[in-house]
Amino acid sequence: MNTYSRKTALITGASSGIGAVYADRLARRGYDLILVARDAARLTAVAEAATRHGVAVETIRADLNEATDVRRVEERLRTDSAVTMLVNNAGIGAAPGLANANVDALEQMIQVNVTAPTRLAAAAATAFSAAERGTIVNISSALALAPELFSGAYSGTKAYILNLSISLRQEVAPRGVQVQAVLPGATRTAFWGPAGESLPAEMVMDAEELVDAALAGLDAGEDVTIPSLPDRADWDSFNAARGRLGPNLSRQHAADRYGKTAA
Repeated sequence: MNTYSRKTALITGASSGIGAVYADRLARRGYDLILVARDAARLTAVAEAATRHGVAVETIRADLNEATDVRRVEERLRTDSAVTMLVNNAGIGAAPGLANANVDALEQMIQVNVTAPTRLAAAAATAFSAAERGTIVNISSALALAPELFSGAYSGTKAYILNLSISLRQEVAPRGVQVQAVLPGATRTAFWGPAGESLPAEMVMDAEELVDAALAGLDAGEDVTIPSLPDRADWDSFNAARGRLGPNLSRQHAADRYGKTAA
């Protein structure tokens, strides 16, 4: 990971689970922290634990479902030159199925999982590009690659984060900004709740191990990190196959297999 004379990481969803572990691990690496979450009491507890590593920690109570709160965090990213890393971690889930879904709940999920991280990533990308340094970590999900397994709406939000990250990396890498998408599988956190408890133990990773692997991937310069994937070549093959579709995704005429010919 790049080192700077002063490093500050802003972490969303930092009051528990993956976000809290990022706070601990980045504090150990010497990062000052700005921790963002809704639960002020839990946020304070995470902050107190992080200060034991000799770093400065600030907390911002913010609900990323509220536009005014998102704007406050966004403004901090745009204006605070000490911030050198954004960990876009906050997220909420949805019950499987769409036909009988609570669409208001889905809209809230899209706000937290898509709209808020997009605005925060845009603010960080602007500031980091101007400074020609910085790191953006976007927490996606392995479900981005497996929409059949859970809520299509939820996996769709995570596929969006994956696509955003890949595109953003191409945009800002020439300016010295690193972008990483992390795709966790089932993780032992409150986010998964009873659903995680019902899964076979061999499918559920501890949050500490997940974050340690994600940071190792970041150190290695990975654009996409899937902590449970044994062979990186599998992702490379998948990505290469996707790339081979490119020349045929937009052509003047329909493929011959559809029985259509040009007039």
